[in-house]
Parts: sequence; C-alpha cells; structure tokens
Amino acid sequence: MIAIGNTLLSEDLFDQLFACDLGACKGACCVEGESGAPLEERELAILEEVFDTVKPRLRPEALKVIEEVGLFEVDGDGDFVTPIIGGRECVYATFDADGTAKCAFEQAWREGEIDWPKPISCHLYPVRLKELHDFTALNYHRWPICEGARTCGAKAGISVLEFCKTALVRRFGQAWYDEALEVYRVWKQERS
Repeated sequence: MIAIGNTLLSEDLFDQLFACDLGACKGACCVEGESGAPLEERELAILEEVFDTVKPRLRPEALKVIEEVGLFEVDGDGDFVTPIIGGRECVYATFDADGTAKCAFEQAWREGEIDWPKPISCHLYPVRLKELHDFTALNYHRWPICEGARTCGAKAGISVLEFCKTALVRRFGQAWYDEALEVYRVWKQERS
C-alpha cells in the first residue's frame, strides 16, 4: 500500500492496465452483481434532488421498483445502494438499441440537465473505496466482465490510476491526484 495524505493506495492502481471498452462489455457493470451500486450517505439527498429530471429516462419496470422500495435501499451489509430490478440491473440503467446499458444520471449530466455525473462508486470503478479508522483505502476490483477493459488498457498502456483520473479528482481533488501521479511516475521508474 502507498500512503498519500489520508489515503492508502493498492499498487494494483499502478500496475494494472484498464480502459473501459463499452463496445465489449455493453455496460455489464450496471447489470451484473449481487446488489446495486454503493452510495455515500451524502449522495442520498442528491438522488432526491435530481430524480424528477432523470425519471422520464427510466423504464417502467425501474419506476415500479422505485415506487416499491424507494430511490435507494440498504443492502445486507448495511450499506446504501441503488435498487436493482429482479436481482440484476440498476434501476437507473437505461439501454441503447444494441442492448448497451448506460446511466440515466450520466446521460442527464452530459446533456446539462443536472450537475451530478453519477454515484461516485460508479464513476471510480474499477477503484473501490474502503473507509478505515484513519484512512480511506483505494483498491482495484478485478471482475471477469471487465476483460475487454483490461485488454483495451493494455493496448493503450493506461493504468487504473490514469483511467480513473476524472473520478479521482472529483473525489479527492486535483492536488491529491497530482501527488498520486508523481508517486506513480517514481514507482514506474524504480521498476524499469
């Protein structure tokens, strides 16, 4: 683990190569998994604030689940998560004609309708955060559905740290990211 401020980074963020390939996976991370996307407590109010804007983008079956359980729920571990439909996709997932899952929040954000891109856990993926007593640990989550992203990242030579730049800056700030990038450069030189 590498310490930067009050964070601990797994070396996997440096040595694993990754770049999403939506054409290969079709947004499987919005569909697969045991529960919905993790939500930070501060994001719950944001969900309520932007819901009416994204609601027209959602499928009838998603709206039915939201009507039954709410905009978010608590999973078996006691964490806030997005609801899912039939044990599968996130209620906030929409689907293109070719079956590619996309985030309703991100679509609305890209079109300037809301100022919140999506839950930070989704934005950071494949980085997962774990809150410890004095630190936030950043770990790489390796999932078979992301094989296309590993192949794409390897071809482009993009590390997880570099791929997740925008989300990491959003969560930890530009100064933190600049320091992490400098540590990454030194780390790479030491291994050359």
